[in-house]
Amino acid sequence: MDSKDSKPQPAKPAATREERLKAALKANMAKRKAQARARDAGADKQKKD
Repeated sequence: MDSKDSKPQPAKPAATREERLKAALKANMAKRKAQARARDAGADKQKKD
């Protein structure tokens, strides 16, 4: 077998998984904050009317 044929494996798959999860959580929290701000802005406009 030639070592060039095998695909390189990441050194720590758990670390890459944690990084992926961390990035997903950060994106999710940013999205939720944006939604909350939009809801608050919409509620403020209705109160003023």
